[in-house]
Amino acid sequence: MCTNIVYEWLKTLQLSQYAESFVDNGYDDLEVCKQIGDPDLDAIGVVVPHHRRRIHEAVRRLKEADETVAGLYFTPEPQP
Repeated sequence: MCTNIVYEWLKTLQLSQYAESFVDNGYDDLEVCKQIGDPDLDAIGVVVPHHRRRIHEAVRRLKEADETVAGLYFTPEPQP
């Protein structure tokens, strides 16, 4: 399997064993991973409760990071 952002993300969570299943189920981008819920984890094959909690927590952090970054965008005013 080639290395991608989802593999790296799962590796940081110490859950890289799920990388192939994530990609096989269409979760090959972090934007898509932000939508993961319990039914998705069932389909991916994540059945260990503390693995599920770790993924849910990581998804929450991804969403919070988006909110933080969104607050940094601004429209520059034209220079006189």
